[in-house]
Amino acid sequence: MSRRELREQIFKLLFRVEFNNPEDMPEQEKLFFEDDCKAEGADAEYISNKYHKIEDKLETIDNMLNEKTENWVTSRMGKVDLTILRLAVYEIAFDEEVPTGVAINEAVELAKKFGQDASSGFVNGILAKFA
Repeated sequence: MSRRELREQIFKLLFRVEFNNPEDMPEQEKLFFEDDCKAEGADAEYISNKYHKIEDKLETIDNMLNEKTENWVTSRMGKVDLTILRLAVYEIAFDEEVPTGVAINEAVELAKKFGQDASSGFVNGILAKFA
């Protein structure tokens, strides 16, 4: 899988956090890899590892988002946009392998694909504050 495809799979798995209790996420992850994700071997391991790293830092990431945004808090954001922002902020702040510009560009592309019409501009505007 390409990095873009891997990132999309991470987004899809991370999106499940919004609809499930934390104690249900191990089962959700198992179902994701059985039913939704076609990744195997190293790709599946990469997706799972990055997902867990983001999940471990969700509270920190949400606090970072709430500090940078004006008139918005994570609890008011759309679930797709919030998930994209969480992934991108993790990559910007904690993943040294991903350049900031790449993280922002990939987040905007995810927003165009999965978000609403204004999602890409919203995501880009917030992530610009992290650049």
